[in-house]
Amino acid sequence: MAELTTLARPYAKAAFSAAIDEGAITPWSTALKTLKAITQAEAVAQLIANPSVNALDKAKAITEFAGDQCIDGAANLLVVLAENDRLSLLPEISAQFELLRSEHEKTADVLVTSAFELSDAQQQTLKQKLTTKLQRDISISVKVDEALIGGVIIKTGDLVIDGSVRGKLSKLAEAINS
Repeated sequence: MAELTTLARPYAKAAFSAAIDEGAITPWSTALKTLKAITQAEAVAQLIANPSVNALDKAKAITEFAGDQCIDGAANLLVVLAENDRLSLLPEISAQFELLRSEHEKTADVLVTSAFELSDAQQQTLKQKLTTKLQRDISISVKVDEALIGGVIIKTGDLVIDGSVRGKLSKLAEAINS
């Protein structure tokens, strides 16, 4: 996984730089998400893996599948990726692009896993506190996992805040056993 990230990062940075220069972050984001979905389809994955199809034909086929969702810059990126046998990096390039976009726009997607359903008021309070802590505009998704026993686990990017009873019991067990 780390290797894919390392290989994809320069392409994502180049795409993001082009998106900023063009003032087209959203169209680039849409194009990359579309291309990611297309390349993950089984038939397209087989096309990408087929050594008898040349790189330009692979790029053209994927561009045609994407239709209007594939902007010119993304089509050029496809050609470069195909020529370097890197089309399989598109999912990771899209993910890296979205991280760069999130950083640029000062936004964050937060997943809150709770032992119980959170009320709207609790979600708003949590959103306000996380907005202040992270200094970002927050989008919250809530998931219920009764196995937590109580409390919540908050995840955004690399940050994980485990305030669950299950997490605290695990830490206590580790302390006792070490």
